[in-house]
Amino acid sequence: MANKTSTKFDDLLIKNRTFLNLSRIVVLIIVFNLLKQILEDFPNIFTYSERIVTIAIIFSIIWFIRSILLSVKDFLRTTNAFKDKPLESYVQIFMIVLWLIAAIFSFSVLTGKPLIRFLTALGAFSAVLLLVFKDTILGFVSSIQVAVNDTVRIGDWITMEKYGADGDVVEINLTSVIIRNFDNTISSIPTYYLTSDSFKNWRTMNSSGGRRIKRAVLIKINSIRFLTDDDIEYFKKIHLISDYIEEVSNEVNKYNKENNIDKSVLINGRNLTNFGTFRIYLDKYIENHPKINQDMLLMSRQLEPTPNGIPLEIYAFSKEKVWEDYERVMANIFDHILASVKYFDLEVFQNPSSIDINNLKQTKPSE
Repeated sequence: MANKTSTKFDDLLIKNRTFLNLSRIVVLIIVFNLLKQILEDFPNIFTYSERIVTIAIIFSIIWFIRSILLSVKDFLRTTNAFKDKPLESYVQIFMIVLWLIAAIFSFSVLTGKPLIRFLTALGAFSAVLLLVFKDTILGFVSSIQVAVNDTVRIGDWITMEKYGADGDVVEINLTSVIIRNFDNTISSIPTYYLTSDSFKNWRTMNSSGGRRIKRAVLIKINSIRFLTDDDIEYFKKIHLISDYIEEVSNEVNKYNKENNIDKSVLINGRNLTNFGTFRIYLDKYIENHPKINQDMLLMSRQLEPTPNGIPLEIYAFSKEKVWEDYERVMANIFDHILASVKYFDLEVFQNPSSIDINNLKQTKPSE
């Protein structure tokens, strides 16, 4: 019958053995009603048998409710609204409550004591129960906070450096969050760590217009210099900055002439530098790059000088957000930057290798 229907919910009911668990309840109820006739000549056995069957009925009802909950969870998982929600946590929370109720009723039936009296005695063990179920209680509270605040969903890429987790969330349950790392390992993190510790969720980046590029190259400070007239004429041939060079050089020359600046010494007056010109070139290059989102912030900027040189940083947002494509876009940009440096008479800092030292020794004149 389930195979002939158009809905998938009845298939999930069969998959989770809902009707099998229902049939067990029916059978156990029939057995319970027939116990008095079957064990009429065994009154001592009848009392214990009745208690055992009653407990079996209670646990069968719990399994029946569990199968319905699992079927509802699997069905909701197929919808867009709930496919990334921590449904396992809700099912586990509900099942813990049901199992606790079933255990209380079972002990009451097994001992033959009234339920109220049993609950009164159970209060004395509340402190022990809180200690035993500490992780469960913390996970319960954290699951509610995660769901209400929507901090983590299934499928989110999260990073928790403290625990070596960097990958996609594949499951969120009451006690742990399962993360498939990008190196195909699995990390299991207690759910309450999502509320007690800091972590990075990349979901907003995936839904935004781009993924940030923030990387720098180190330029040797002693390679930075003022531009001569010959340099300016040379840079006018570079397509991306020809208009800029023409406009700014005219402005600088006009200022120097109006203020009678002695340009026999290059440092006097206003000047262009190869480093500043290179930064303008990179701005123009990024603005014309097809893989860079032009609606988001982009710039090249100079950072604080270091003993290894002065960092020239690119700050922009790639349209490609998938890791592999993003890395390729960023690599292509910096390939171009490293190849372009020499055209501006700049040098990138690099620690000398053994080959550099040997070449230096070979070029050094013998004594």
